[in-house]
Amino acid sequence: MFSKSCEYGLRAIIYIAQQSAQDIKVSLVTISDAIHSPQAFTAKVLQQLTRNTIVKSIKGPYGGFVIENDKMETIRLSDVVKVLDGDTIYTGCGLGLSECNEDSPCPLHFKFVEIRSQLRNMLETTTLKMLVEDMDTANFFLKR
Repeated sequence: MFSKSCEYGLRAIIYIAQQSAQDIKVSLVTISDAIHSPQAFTAKVLQQLTRNTIVKSIKGPYGGFVIENDKMETIRLSDVVKVLDGDTIYTGCGLGLSECNEDSPCPLHFKFVEIRSQLRNMLETTTLKMLVEDMDTANFFLKR
């Protein structure tokens, strides 16, 4: 459902949030290794997230990526999805058809309406702080 950029972005942002909660700045290499993603691709995704003030990039030898603790309370997963994928996840056809709507539905259209509604609700109500607080690193992982 998500693009590869969005998948990597969500994994990266969750990892950065987890580290930031412990006052740790993380490098691109560390993030890429932690979420098992190509460095160049991760860099482009992080650049988009930085431009949209979701993540902060600190330059220099003691720099890295970080999310301020107060921002973790307000950044929702939907914010990341919107930056990386736009809103097509809520409106696009489940089969990828360009002309799918209430009047000309694909075979999955009406089933996807409910799924998209639940997905939107989950993404809009889940903050980074909630995820970080709920994560038990022994039971969650961000690599494939």
